Amino acid sequence: MSANLRNIRNTMTSLSELKEIFRTADAVCFDVDSTVIKEEGIDELAKFCGVGDAVAEMTRKAMGGSLTFRAALTERLALIRPSREQVQALITEHPPRLTEGIKELVRRLHQRNVQVFLISGGFRSIVEHVATKLDIPPTNVFANRLKFYFNGEYAGFDETQLTAESGGKGKVIGLLKEKYGFRKVVMIGDGATDMEACPPADGFIGFGGNVTRQQVKEKAKWYITDFEELMKELDSDSIKINHNNIFY
Repeated sequence: MSANLRNIRNTMTSLSELKEIFRTADAVCFDVDSTVIKEEGIDELAKFCGVGDAVAEMTRKAMGGSLTFRAALTERLALIRPSREQVQALITEHPPRLTEGIKELVRRLHQRNVQVFLISGGFRSIVEHVATKLDIPPTNVFANRLKFYFNGEYAGFDETQLTAESGGKGKVIGLLKEKYGFRKVVMIGDGATDMEACPPADGFIGFGGNVTRQQVKEKAKWYITDFEELMKELDSDSIKINHNNIFY
């Protein structure tokens, strides 16, 4: 067998195994920004507070790897300085837009008794709003907490949250596996921080339906641009189960 044929076969086997992990997962964890929703929450908040261009430039520098996640988050929030009222106004006036297909996908996962979690480097106040739309309980939300003074002015963020650290998403998944005894956990997201969460996640699915991260597109064994592909995978599993239950 030639090396090329062997590599193709190994890639096919890996993808097949990953699909099997997804179909039989105990829990599925989703990134939020540019995955579950179409926007990047911190960028939308920055625009709303009038510092969109400056924060976008900071984000570009941070993606170059010169800053840790926490340092990048600290610098951007220090520039935005969002008040409690501004955050609430953003959610009311410009609510996050769900990505097509995500609501139905989460509903189908729930029907299969699969636990669904949202793990985000964004802000809990926004992510909880998204979770409500998807019938995901607040206990299944992991995101950063903004802090405010009694008068509503910005007072920083909770640095003790796992999602405030580099590698935080993987740490959350490790905690979930330890707490609930999950055997198979899948992480789905658009970014490198999502891909790096596997392991401890048992499988990673790259999502490019809103934005393409070239690194993720090239390295993910399973890369999708539409949640319909995952629903078809669940449907194919249901067909197999029904077929196996037919008596001749």
